[in-house]
Amino acid sequence: MLRGLYDWTMRKAASDKAPAALAGVSFVESSFFPIPPDIMLIPMILSRREKAWWYATIATVASVLGGLLGYAIGYFLYDSVGLPILKFYGREHALDSFMAFVRDYGVPAVIIKGMTPIPYKVVTIAAGVGHMDLLSFIGASILARAMRFFLVAGLLYFAGEPIRAFIETRLTLVLTVFFVLLVGGFVAVRYIF
Repeated sequence: MLRGLYDWTMRKAASDKAPAALAGVSFVESSFFPIPPDIMLIPMILSRREKAWWYATIATVASVLGGLLGYAIGYFLYDSVGLPILKFYGREHALDSFMAFVRDYGVPAVIIKGMTPIPYKVVTIAAGVGHMDLLSFIGASILARAMRFFLVAGLLYFAGEPIRAFIETRLTLVLTVFFVLLVGGFVAVRYIF
């Protein structure tokens, strides 16, 4: 069953519609959607390594634009939209600590949080609520998201075949680790952020 799902994912990742889907997922993940774009980015790069840098660019640009939506939600619609999203992630009480973190560390705070598995939408909404300087937020978002997605692209571009072979021979282990990391990101949000 896992093999069939993997093969289907790889076929979809190589399709002409995959870049648009990657952009869509990257956009909504930065403001409200719970699934990270890596779930599409990784198989897309593995299926067409020559496009690794282009896919990382798509994910970065769409993620930053989605981050602006998250920022706007926090800035203008916190009570009606932002608070329910943060409650979903169990972070409705984390705003004070995040805003203090941003006040103390500024742009590096957004860069650090934007590179981690912590759901980025929590960072974008909190930055909007805290009225972080918009240009600083955009710059930090570009740097954080580019570092994250281009790191993935670089690893897969330069070591793609061994990684693909490892995934294909140890598919159950890889999927288990991926879901543990995904859940770990949500747990980290609850207890660290």
